[in-house]
Amino acid sequence: MEITVNQQLYTIPDGCTVQTLLSDVLGKPAKGLAVAINQTIVSKSLWQTASLSNGDHIMIITATQGG
Repeated sequence: MEITVNQQLYTIPDGCTVQTLLSDVLGKPAKGLAVAINQTIVSKSLWQTASLSNGDHIMIITATQGG
């Protein structure tokens, strides 16, 4: 299935969760990230069970330190 992550198209396996997307597909550590699916924030506690669907739009925001 195809999803869009931060305006880039990705092909992922059916049944992929947010956690699988971050770790296996994108190789991102979970620390300091916020994730929204179709403009709805997904709590980090739900990442392991939140399944993605074909056509979903995912936004991943990385926390940064400012000065």
